[in-house]
Order: sequence, then structure tokens, then C-alpha cells
Amino acid sequence: MRPEMQRIAASAVLPALLIFVLYALKALEVGMGWDFAHWGVYPKEVRGLAGIVLHPLAHDGWQHLAANTLPLFFLSWCLFYFYRSIAPAILACVWVGCGVLTFCIGRPAWHVGASGLIYGLAFFLFFSGLLRRHVPLVALSLLVTFIYGSLVWNMFPEFARAGTSWEGHLAGAASGTLCAFAFKSRGPQRPEPFADEEEAPDEDANPPDESDVPPADGGYIGSKQAIHRQLTDDRPPANG
Repeated sequence: MRPEMQRIAASAVLPALLIFVLYALKALEVGMGWDFAHWGVYPKEVRGLAGIVLHPLAHDGWQHLAANTLPLFFLSWCLFYFYRSIAPAILACVWVGCGVLTFCIGRPAWHVGASGLIYGLAFFLFFSGLLRRHVPLVALSLLVTFIYGSLVWNMFPEFARAGTSWEGHLAGAASGTLCAFAFKSRGPQRPEPFADEEEAPDEDANPPDESDVPPADGGYIGSKQAIHRQLTDDRPPANG
């Protein structure tokens, strides 16, 4: 397998593992008749503190989980492919940051699901590419905007669907944006143009020596004189 293909496959391992865990937990919840809603964030109450860490693992039904599956896998894969050196730190910060902000600003209800994490990853990828001004990362920013630009409307209560945690979406977006600024000097950076090229020598700094300058007629005057002198010296004496 070529190195590039190996990198693509390696970047998909943790996102795929995360998706597998989400489906396994949902199957266990349904199969055992349990309710993982209490894993969510319940703002401003002690019983909701655990949800700061656990809320992305619980979903309100299979449809909710299915809607989050593809965006979560794709955005987390982009994170681990383009930002592999800082991807674990970014994922952890967005995960916890989303939970903390939701706990602070959310309505009194159980906030569950990985939607906030999706918003956090999308906003990180968008703003990080613009801040770094590196062509591949800017292209990724534009791609994320093209695919998921409509997500922004679900961050506001006036446009969010009923029963949707717009607070979680807003918290995720804020967390991703803050991470983009906080980590802008870490991870991939735009290469400096002409950084490896040596400075061109200044021709005016070392003017050529006059002795190195050829004569006006290309050097043949000196050569003809030398030849004439040699022929004169080698000429046999006149008969007397």
C-alpha cells in the first residue's frame, strides 16, 4: 500500500471506532431497555455535570444517530488527516468545551447527541484553514462551507427545529472557533515562499577586475602583436 493510502486509512481508524461505539451503545440501550438520556447535559444542575463528557455518546433514537453518523465521520476524518499532530487535542477540547458551554447556556432539559461535536469540528476546520492561509486547508474550509454551510441556521432559536438543542450547536461552534484561534500556531502551517533558496549574489558588490575584461576587439590585438614579434625574432638573418 502506498504511503498516501496508508495515511488515508490511518486517519479513518479513530473516526470509525467512534461511530462503532455510538452504534454499539445505542444497540445496548435498546436491547436492554435502558435509557441513556441521563447521560446528557442538564444545564446548571449537579445531575447534568457528567453529561459534559458523556453527552455525545447518547442519542434520542436511531434516526437521531443516523443523521449524525456521516457528518461526524467525515469531519473527524478530515481533522485526523489534515491536522493529525493536534487532532486528539482538538477533538478533546471541542468535546469537553461543547459540554461546558451547553451546561452554562442551555435550557433546563437533557441535551444529548453528537451534534455539538459536529458543529465544533466544522467551525474549527473552517476558521483554522482561513487563519493558516495554507492552500490545502483553505480549500478544506471552502469544502466544509459548501457541504455544511446550512448548519449555521440551527444555532439560533428562531430557525432551529422544535426539540433541537440549538444551545448545543452554538456551544459546539464556539468551542471549534476558539480552538482554531488557540491552536493556529500548532499543526500544519503555510510554507514560507523561497525559504530554501539562497540569496542571489549582488553583481554590483564585486565589480570585475579590469584585467579580466577582454580587450575591445575580443583579444586579437595582443595575439597578433605576439605572433608578429615571434615571426620577427625567428626570421633568418639577411645574407651579407
